[in-house]
Amino acid sequence: MLIINGAYGEGGGQILRTSLALAVILAQPIRIENIRAGRKNPGLAAQHLASVRAAAKLCDAVLSGDQLGSTRLTFKPRRPSTAGVYEFDVAAAREGGSAGAATLVLQTVLLPLACATGPSTVIIKGGTHVPWSPSFHYIQNVYLPMLNLLELQATVDLLAWGWYPAGEGRIRLETAGKAFANMDLTAKEWVERGPLRQVKGIGVASSLPAHIAQRIADRARNLLKQAGLPAEITPMRVQSVSPGAGLFLTAEYEASRAGFSSLGEKGKPSERVAEEAVEQFLAFHQSGAFADEHLADQLILPIALAGCPLTFSTSNLSQHTRTNIWVVEQFFGPMVVVDQEHNQIHFSGRNR
Repeated sequence: MLIINGAYGEGGGQILRTSLALAVILAQPIRIENIRAGRKNPGLAAQHLASVRAAAKLCDAVLSGDQLGSTRLTFKPRRPSTAGVYEFDVAAAREGGSAGAATLVLQTVLLPLACATGPSTVIIKGGTHVPWSPSFHYIQNVYLPMLNLLELQATVDLLAWGWYPAGEGRIRLETAGKAFANMDLTAKEWVERGPLRQVKGIGVASSLPAHIAQRIADRARNLLKQAGLPAEITPMRVQSVSPGAGLFLTAEYEASRAGFSSLGEKGKPSERVAEEAVEQFLAFHQSGAFADEHLADQLILPIALAGCPLTFSTSNLSQHTRTNIWVVEQFFGPMVVVDQEHNQIHFSGRNR
């Protein structure tokens, strides 16, 4: 059994999710200790417990410690990850429900199912646009297109919007399986992203007046125009159980994509929502990096599974990314070199 220290590095939920995904893919029994030790409320919250139970269902794992607040978990797969039709609900993990991130549960099960021998369809219920997690639109417009470069085929559809505090959003994930099976293992350079092709975005008002979406979109469009970067920003009014608002931007470069967002909250002007996301994008655009800070973290596991030597640059080598590298190397051994001077991450590749 492999023992993982959940207090390492940033000590958050990513250690749990990456460990679960690898345990399923490799059929590796694990014990995770000090779960989320670096957080204000350590242990398993609803979205983490939902990820544990979802991962266990894929491989019929034997579990111990799978309760809310638990800081230790034992996870023993009994079979390889099995393709099929699944449904997971974050709200089911806690009495009274939860708006925990459906997208984080999605990231836990995506790679195990993508590596399975056939196609799968998954419905995941929970928060689709909530703080401290990738939005649905980031998954759809940035993360999955980048995984496509690694020969991983998957699509997502938004069936219902889910905001804090009620959640109750719904995402459908479909993956073809057999990911990386035909991967070209020659070395790859993801350092130069090429010129900017377009910036697109949506200003959203969910169960709120339409003028909020319009103000968000107008302010974002004007800011980008002032920066000499014309963009297609569309106002959108939708319905949801809890009201919500936000701006979700996608920057498409010749060789990569990046995503930036800001969520509304009570008392926060619509114009400020737009400014926050645009400021994030402009800072990244000026960096010249291939991957934004969050994408860098999310690419670590799929690149390790693909097995090819690969180098990519990022706008910021976050503690989150460094921690995820550490987790991957607990399973595969040393395979990553971090170049702090140039903000680059080098994978040596591995035998698959």
